[in-house]
Amino acid sequence: MQETRPHVVTRVGALLRAVGACEPGGGSTTQLASLAGLARPTTHRLLMSLAEQGMVDRSATSGRWWLGPELYLLGNAAAARYDITGQARDIVHSLARETGESTFLSARRGDESVCLLREDGSFPLRSHVLHEGIRFPLGVASAGLVMLAHLDDREVDSYLARVDLGPRWGEAHAEAGLRERIAATRLTGWAVNPALLVEGSWGMGAAVFDADGRPAWALSLTGVETRFRPERHDELGALLLDQAHRLTQRLSR
Repeated sequence: MQETRPHVVTRVGALLRAVGACEPGGGSTTQLASLAGLARPTTHRLLMSLAEQGMVDRSATSGRWWLGPELYLLGNAAAARYDITGQARDIVHSLARETGESTFLSARRGDESVCLLREDGSFPLRSHVLHEGIRFPLGVASAGLVMLAHLDDREVDSYLARVDLGPRWGEAHAEAGLRERIAATRLTGWAVNPALLVEGSWGMGAAVFDADGRPAWALSLTGVETRFRPERHDELGALLLDQAHRLTQRLSR
């Protein structure tokens, strides 16, 4: 009879991503089990094995888990191939300076967006929805929405057929609402998140493309609602598109 339970590698991958999503504060065993979709005993057993290999680390006082030193070393080795933050840092800085808003670089990893870089602007009221390392499904937050919207129709249909965002992320993320925002994003080129994650916290994003013309990264802005009134969308959207194009051209070279 065919094995129906997730393969151990799949479980470990999901668990490490869950630990990463809890950085920098760390996650409890129960919290990580929920995020990874695993039973708590299985989660604890896997975490203990990963700790022996240095892949995760645990606080002796709080019992919370963090990514471990061995992952840091492996990440440094992989950075030369995958890390674009060095090439994007001045662009993120420029957007934060020009707009006054918190500015982010995110990467697409499969069906998720991952925040790689953050810089806060000068405006004193800020949104704290995003931080480096946090993951969202595509279609959630402006970065994930703009990358999803720039996939072709077949890929969008396939994604929406296998992923139901509504139960966890709210009715606005059900298929009908998501398709409406995809269509709107394709018209303007930029995505808008009208406080769908946290009340009063808005965001806008533009896609950055790889050498094959696929949406592999995104630049985004977040801030309080009063800073993202409709009359400012064209200004912020144009800045995002200009800087996203600049980064795309830089990466292509």
